Amino acid sequence: MLKFFDSHAHLDDEKFDVDRKKVISEIENSDIACFVTAGYSLEASKKAVKIANQYNFIYATCGISPNDIPQDEENLWKEILEIESIVKSNKDSKKIVAIGEIGLDYYWEKDPKARANQQYWFRRQMNLAREKKLPIVIHSRDAAKDTLDIAKEEKLSEIGGVVHCFSYSVEMAREYLNMGMYLGIGGVLTYKNARVLKEVVDYAPMDRLVLETDSPYLTPVPNRGKRNSSQNLPYVVMAIAEIKGITTKEVEDITWENAVKMYHCLRKYYGHSY
Repeated sequence: MLKFFDSHAHLDDEKFDVDRKKVISEIENSDIACFVTAGYSLEASKKAVKIANQYNFIYATCGISPNDIPQDEENLWKEILEIESIVKSNKDSKKIVAIGEIGLDYYWEKDPKARANQQYWFRRQMNLAREKKLPIVIHSRDAAKDTLDIAKEEKLSEIGGVVHCFSYSVEMAREYLNMGMYLGIGGVLTYKNARVLKEVVDYAPMDRLVLETDSPYLTPVPNRGKRNSSQNLPYVVMAIAEIKGITTKEVEDITWENAVKMYHCLRKYYGHSY
C-alpha cells in the first residue's frame, strides 16, 4: 500500500536539533513511507547523507545552494570537490538521489558579479549531475529568466529533476514541463495568496507533480506559524485534490509514483524497477 512521499525536507536543520530522533521516529511510524532530506551546503549535505544512511526510508541530496556559496573561491572549489567525493563514495548505497538544492536566488543578492558567480556554480553542479547520472533539485527565487535560460543552455532535459517549491507562472511551468521536469508542491498551495500557484497546479498534469514540505519551513494552513513536518502533507494533498477534482487517494498514489521515478529510488527496499 502506497503512502506519502515527502520529496524535499531538511532534517539537518537546527530547528530539529532538540528532538531529531523523535521526529524521525514519528515519521517512520506515520503514513510517510519515504522521505528525502535535502542538502544545501557542504555541511548540510554531509548531515543529510549521514541521516539517510541510518534509515531505510530516508534518502539524501547533495549540493551547494546559491545562498550558501562561499565568497572565497578557493574554499568553494574545495567544497565542490568534497561534494563530488561524497557522491562518488556513496554510489553503491543508492542513498544519494539527486544533486541539490542548487540554482539561483536574487532575493537578497543584488550585485551583478555575485549573481554571475551563482550562475557559474549552478552550471558546474548541473554538469556534476550529468556526470553522475543524477537528477537535480533546483532552487530559484526572483531569478526566473536566468534560471530558465541556463536550464535551456545546459540542456536540462537531458538531466531531469524538480523545480523545488515552484513559485513562478503557468507560462514558466510550461517551459519546465516541456523539458520533462517535475514541480515541487508544498504548503504554500494552502495559503490565501497562492492564486498563481493554484493556477499552475490546475494546469500541470498530475504525473509531473511531487509533494514536498521543505520542513521545518513553509507550514501549510491550518498549522501555519508552527514548525513544519512531513505529517502536514495531507493538507497539501487535499488542496491538490480539490483543484484537480480527484480523490486524495489518487493524489497520494500518483505523487508517490512520480517521486520514485524522478529520484530513481526505492529499488533496494521496495522492489520497484524504475
